[in-house]
Amino acid sequence: MHNPTFETTTMTRVREKGQRGERQEKSPPSSSQTSARTFWDMKVAVIVERDDDGERLIRELQRMRCGVHHEWPMPQQVPAQFDAIFCALTDDLPQRLPWLPGEPAAALIVVDHGKGALDLTLLHNCAPHAVLTYPSTGRAAQASLAVARSHFLYERRLRSRIDKLDDSLRTTRSVERAKSLLIRVKKVSEEEAYNYLRRQAMERRVTIGAVANAIIDSYDLLG
Repeated sequence: MHNPTFETTTMTRVREKGQRGERQEKSPPSSSQTSARTFWDMKVAVIVERDDDGERLIRELQRMRCGVHHEWPMPQQVPAQFDAIFCALTDDLPQRLPWLPGEPAAALIVVDHGKGALDLTLLHNCAPHAVLTYPSTGRAAQASLAVARSHFLYERRLRSRIDKLDDSLRTTRSVERAKSLLIRVKKVSEEEAYNYLRRQAMERRVTIGAVANAIIDSYDLLG
């Protein structure tokens, strides 16, 4: 006997089951999978002796799917074209770093051999983003790389913000000086001088700082 209510209920349950299956198949990756993918294809230099500890570190980074470049003996200058650098902590490491203090080109993880007293002054002069001490574990290598890369990117954002603030301050100083020159030469008010700078910037499609610098340069040449 034909029962439309039964068929409708059955089809509804089938669709709901299929939708649940689709949601399960499309479920987002776990936090551990997301964390692991953070290191995929990251270019990492490893500048340590290739002993048992060095081999263990290299294998762990390769297991994390990093692109590993090993170099030893220590080069005269530490290469900077990498996302992160694991480098042995040597007495002359600060002199081998190819960047100014506070302006690193890559995340630096110094590798301490774990023997004897740790030279804190040397560590301070290297200004690393993280420290890995032998004997290391895979978990320690992963944590030090994650922390170092995070600190490096944070520093880079801060430096970019500082650069923008410096540019803004220089522009403000130029505008103030240009206004003073206009007030003196054109015998106008401060508001009129500023409006003149704005109008010139809009007509020439340049920044008001560029107009101010042009006025200053012209005055310096005439003077």
